[in-house]
Amino acid sequence: MPSTETVARFTNQVLSGDHAGAIRDWYTADATVQENQSPPKQGRDLLRAREQATLDRMERVDTELLAPPLIDGDTVVIRWRFTFYPTGGGKLMMEEVAWQSWRGDQIANETFFYDPAQMKPPPIA
Repeated sequence: MPSTETVARFTNQVLSGDHAGAIRDWYTADATVQENQSPPKQGRDLLRAREQATLDRMERVDTELLAPPLIDGDTVVIRWRFTFYPTGGGKLMMEEVAWQSWRGDQIANETFFYDPAQMKPPPIA
């Protein structure tokens, strides 16, 4: 069960922009991540590589914590907002809820819930 301080250290690392490093430092070797109803992806190395590939396509990503994390035993729920600035220009904003199951001080399973329509570029006026 993670403490409030442990979850704060995790969220602070993500807020600092070190998304791939947070996977390296906080996820179990056999962690799974699922986006909405997609099949889960498994393995910290794969998850980190996928995250880094996304980050590599961006000029930058701004990350916000929209509410304090909710902690109930081994379950942690976090509400995030990410603003993506792709290398080719533009801006995409996405809000999501991360539902995490922790094993001690590491994340074993995480499911992201978000509206995929948020990732579509806004219509040109």
